[in-house]
Amino acid sequence: MPLLPDELPSPPHPCLPNDYSPYESRPQFELADFLFKKEQMSAGHINELMQLWASTLPPGQDPPFANARDLYESIDNIPLGDIPWQEFRITYTGDRPDDNVPPWMLREYTVWFRCPRRVLHTQVGNADFANDMDYTPKQVFHGDQREYKDFMSGDWCWQQADIIAQDPANVDGTFCPVILGSDKTTVSVATGQNEYYPLYLSNGLVRNAARRAQQNAVSLVAFLAVPKTDREFAKHSHFRKFRRQLFHASLRTVLESLRPAMTVPEIVRCADGHFRRMIYGLGPYIADYPEQVLLACIVQGWCTKCTSHRTELDHGNGPRRCHEHTQALLQALDLKVLWEEYGILGDLVPFTTVFPRADIHDMLSPDLLHQIIKGTFKDHLVTWVGHYLELTHGQAGAAIILADIDRRIAVVPSFPGLRRFPEGRGFKQWTGDDSKALMKVYLPAIAGHVPAQMVRALSAFMDFCYLVRRDIITTDTLVQIEDALERFHRDRVIFEEIGVRLPDGFSLPRQHSMMHYPFLIQQFGAPNGLCSSITESKHIKAVKEPYRRSNRYEALGQMLITNQRLEKLAAARADFVSRGMLNGSCIRVPADEEEDIWAGLGLEDDRVHDPMELIDAQAAAREDDNGGPVDGDVLGCKIPSLVTPEMLRTEYITQSLSSSTGVIKRGERSSSRATSHN
Repeated sequence: MPLLPDELPSPPHPCLPNDYSPYESRPQFELADFLFKKEQMSAGHINELMQLWASTLPPGQDPPFANARDLYESIDNIPLGDIPWQEFRITYTGDRPDDNVPPWMLREYTVWFRCPRRVLHTQVGNADFANDMDYTPKQVFHGDQREYKDFMSGDWCWQQADIIAQDPANVDGTFCPVILGSDKTTVSVATGQNEYYPLYLSNGLVRNAARRAQQNAVSLVAFLAVPKTDREFAKHSHFRKFRRQLFHASLRTVLESLRPAMTVPEIVRCADGHFRRMIYGLGPYIADYPEQVLLACIVQGWCTKCTSHRTELDHGNGPRRCHEHTQALLQALDLKVLWEEYGILGDLVPFTTVFPRADIHDMLSPDLLHQIIKGTFKDHLVTWVGHYLELTHGQAGAAIILADIDRRIAVVPSFPGLRRFPEGRGFKQWTGDDSKALMKVYLPAIAGHVPAQMVRALSAFMDFCYLVRRDIITTDTLVQIEDALERFHRDRVIFEEIGVRLPDGFSLPRQHSMMHYPFLIQQFGAPNGLCSSITESKHIKAVKEPYRRSNRYEALGQMLITNQRLEKLAAARADFVSRGMLNGSCIRVPADEEEDIWAGLGLEDDRVHDPMELIDAQAAAREDDNGGPVDGDVLGCKIPSLVTPEMLRTEYITQSLSSSTGVIKRGERSSSRATSHN
């Protein structure tokens, strides 16, 4: 159906082929991108560089930027990607004791966010994704084999499109799933006080490879509040309930701007240059198990996808959870029965209940990193092998055998695709990459030290793991996945028979989640496109590096403006590339000068280095899971206002969540400004 004249959005402002505004030339833009994004140079060093540059120029000529402030202002003047940060505040307004009022009841909790609707517009219109988007649900077949790969190849998108098409006004609409993800992260292990709670947003139109590549297909959309209190009140039921309510109230508020376009389409310019009537819908939520428990409003230790009892998770899948079933139970049963028999927190309501076609239990996606790689393999199976050795041989005998296992792992020869562990598996902190690399050499390392059935159990699990991690999963692959899972369940009983899992058994939520993988693959496509490793990788660029660039004092405001400037530079680069303005290189290199491919690898001295050890060290340096303190640069500039006058004139309508312990109230928007402190 063609667009009506009054529906057409304003055309983009025409730009000349050599218009690098606000920069005078390509080299000036490349220099700004190099200093701020690539090198992350501090303000003091930028000032010194510009002064040295000026000293090499004849009188009357100036360097590309006068100083750091001039550089920052040029980035702030980029018109693209200009999505300002906003804030709202939430306070506890329930009953308070007459004396000894807990500090958490008196605090204001600030949530910073960007309009998710405008963030989606930027993502969907990013020309970098012109060839990496699917605008309609699809079913891909190769012969008689159906293939599940990208998110739009799953059944869930197809089902949602059928529901939307029931309204005749939406038959020509384009369904755009909204993919969310959140996870707390700590940026200073030494103090443990600097904890942040980022919320990320992506869209389901982008293919899995682009989402995993972190090419601006995943955007930081909010920093949620992290309520804290004294140890005296940390386990108090009122505080724990308020913390959950704060989380769901914040998500409802942040996502509110998307709700109108979930029923009435809006016109959006897409990456291929075409305009489409876009209808949004909340899609998969990327989260680890503790976060899924919080999202689904269930009790720790229960499955977030089905109603299997927490003591019988190893007996198979129960009926799937859904909002309708939960609502029926709420009307029929009291809170105690809901807690004990169904694992439901009956006094909490998931944020999804106010959005059309949204059910949090359907939205929770499989998580390869925490459920399979770190959870079942590292936390369960590897640990159980150690417990078996101690039960059988005692601590002294187990130590000798574990040392032999480490020697076997250490002598694995260098080979493409294999990572070497010179010290065995005795590293202090395991990352996801550590676990994936160890899987490849673990079976031959333990063979002969453990029973054959135990080796078969681990072998079956690894078959399952490698199958679900494939980029393309076919109907035959699904059969193989179910077969590997059945073999794993059959052979893992040895851990129970020898006493490792007595009396606990295998009622473990993360292992139980493996039973849901065949169904979830058919719903959402290959799981590697919705893994929490995507959001954890985003932590580095969106949280940890901006924190290190701050001066650590009230760092969040500085982190917000750093992220905003990075978004502007990325948007400008995408625009220049789409117009063919960044073809080739603008750097002039003498014809006889060859690039030193070994520069920066630490090979300048005369010592002999093992290249594989260098590669391993560089890989470990890139994956910064622990967020430990690192000496970084200071964002040495005054942060401009993040709240416009129009925002200050806007008041939030009071919204309350009634509960037995109190009410969460959303107040007026604050007029405070974020500033840096040098």
